This record gives sequence, C-alpha cells and structure tokens, in this order.
Amino acid sequence: MIDTVVLDLGNVLVRWDPYRPFVGRLPQRDTDAFLVGFDFLAFNHRQDAGRSWADARADLAASAPEHLPALDLYVEHFAETLTGPVPGSHELVRDLRAAGVRLLGLTNWSAETFHLAEPAAPAIGLLEDVLVSGEVGVAKPDPRMFALLTQRFGLRPERTVFTDDSATNVAAGTGAGFDAVLFTTAEALRTELLARGVALPRT
Repeated sequence: MIDTVVLDLGNVLVRWDPYRPFVGRLPQRDTDAFLVGFDFLAFNHRQDAGRSWADARADLAASAPEHLPALDLYVEHFAETLTGPVPGSHELVRDLRAAGVRLLGLTNWSAETFHLAEPAAPAIGLLEDVLVSGEVGVAKPDPRMFALLTQRFGLRPERTVFTDDSATNVAAGTGAGFDAVLFTTAEALRTELLARGVALPRT
C-alpha cells in the first residue's frame, strides 16, 4: 500500500528552461558555449550541492572567466528560467491531497533561489515539506540524500513512490528502496499511481 509520494520539482511540478535568461541579452553562440560547451549542468550541480553563487563566480573567474557575463545574467534573471507549472501537475497534487496521500518534495536546487519555486508553481505550496539539496549540502543521486529524506520524514521506502525526470535519480531512488518512477507527464504518473492502488480520479 502506497501512503506517500515524493516528487522532484524541476520539470515535474515546475518547468525549468535555463535558456530563458539569455534571450535578447546574449548572442546564441555565447549562450550555447556556456550552457553546452562549458557543461553548465555539471557546474550547476555544485550549486545544488550547496555551493554559494558568490563562490561559483569566484571559481568561474579562475577557470573560465569568459563565461562570467553569462553566469551573471543567469543568476540575475533566474526567475525567468521558471516558466510555470508542468501541465497537469497541480491537479495531480490536489487530487493526491484529497486522497489523504502524504506529499513531499525532494529537489536539487540552490538554497539561494529556492524561494522562487512556489510562486512559479503553487502546487509546491501544497506539499507537506520539501528537502532542498542546497540547504543540506548534498544532492541527488547521492544515496545520502535519500537516507536523509527517509530519516527526516520517517518514511517507509517500500510504501513510498518517488518520481523524478532524471533516470539517474530514479535509479538512485530504487537503490534506496523506494518505488521509483521516471516522470514523463502528470497523466502518466497518475496512471502509475492508480496501478498501485492509490485512490485517484481518472482524467
């Protein structure tokens, strides 16, 4: 019997598009050089794991100063990366609450920008709590993140569905004993939960 659902936030409840801060502000070639050629995702993972943006800027100044203008734009306009709720996610969270399912968030997110999440996707405010990687200094797929989740909220992983849009994080959740599901759409997740006996209305 499933009694808890743990949701990733980025591209599960709130849409995240890292290109948006650069539109009309930085040439496309420079944007691509920063987000792709520089491997921004790996750089940003350190923010998820607790590094401050001030330290990130100092690190970049020492290693790749040509990307400082792009980093500054990204941080200054981070709110624009959050483009609204993932379709169907608010309704699913609402229905899970109505069904009496415990709802938690588990997100890789900088502690300095997390306050912008809920205004972009109000469903986040319907969750009991969110474990934010940047606040605890460890990020998915590190097993310690799942151990902390389990301990902090007194979870029974075998009775908890964890969903994430990253296959790597889903595999880590499975390894930690959770019933982990790769998120594709809210409707697909609803189907997965119905198959597990969660009392949800069909849409």
